[in-house]
Amino acid sequence: MRGYCFTKRFPLRYTDFDFKDELSLTSLLGIIQEAATGSADELGFGYYDLKPKNFGFLVVNTYGEIYRQPMFGETLCVETWPLPPRHVFFERDYRVLGEDEQPVAAAASRWCLVDLASFSLLSADALGEANAKCPYNPEKSITVPNWKVKRMGEGKEVYRTTVRQSLCDHYLHLNNTRYSDLFMDCLSMDALKGRTLKSFHISYSKQAKEGSELTLLAEESEKGLLAAVKMGEETLTEACFTFAEKRN
Repeated sequence: MRGYCFTKRFPLRYTDFDFKDELSLTSLLGIIQEAATGSADELGFGYYDLKPKNFGFLVVNTYGEIYRQPMFGETLCVETWPLPPRHVFFERDYRVLGEDEQPVAAAASRWCLVDLASFSLLSADALGEANAKCPYNPEKSITVPNWKVKRMGEGKEVYRTTVRQSLCDHYLHLNNTRYSDLFMDCLSMDALKGRTLKSFHISYSKQAKEGSELTLLAEESEKGLLAAVKMGEETLTEACFTFAEKRN
């Protein structure tokens, strides 16, 4: 018998696509996270379940692979489920299927449950009955090569930006899905137009709030792009992207 799986369909909009008519990474991350929140709500540990306790889930890593680019107007089906917690890490996997029911992408993420008053890490026991009754599913949709993102050598500063309120979520910090825009903006249209994204790995370490001044650093190679977001000397987020030649 197949284990627990939450399913949600997402009709794709024109605004989900980039200048190459490809689904933007921010939109892809947005729909898998939307599915994740739907699953958490269903299982009793969603945002409104945790808010009275002043608890929250914060993402630590997201890794994914893209198998094909969807089309305008296509409806994608996202399947997601939580894996059994390990220490303070809560893993969740995703499958993204096209209208032909064939894989478009797969992803995995790691989260931490945090006491928002002290920012101390909590175990699954803090979820109480929701944890005891959760139908955790050990199935993996994808193999993560390494949860640690490969670090740049020296890297070069590409640009600087300031976090504005429109980028922030209900935890009052830069929404995790928006980091992908910051990273992709390290490359120009000319640098991207002949390539399509094949894999992504983003590791989140520290939070950026409204007014934070960020520096984007990047190092490009034949294999892809390594990038980091810094605030002063502190590294907030790191990422690794690989690309393939874009076919017409």
